[in-house]
Amino acid sequence: MALELRPNCEYCDKDLPPASTEAQICSYECTFCADCVDNILYNVCPNCGGGFVPRPSAFIYRIVKTTSPHTVVEAKTFRPLTDDGRDG
Repeated sequence: MALELRPNCEYCDKDLPPASTEAQICSYECTFCADCVDNILYNVCPNCGGGFVPRPSAFIYRIVKTTSPHTVVEAKTFRPLTDDGRDG
């Protein structure tokens, strides 16, 4: 299965294009910007409870997109959290 490349931070809606070095993903491919991961989420995914790693580079994205039989998803996901840390 191909990486689901999401084009934005799910918390602040910051654009995270394929070449972005700021994109962080969890094991379920939830996508957040580095600023939100470090300063708001404290490296804990609000959706699954896992940690984050840097998202693979645009080079890897192009290889997957052109060689994978699966579709690379580029749909935006935006789920701001409430003050108590739950989905709003």
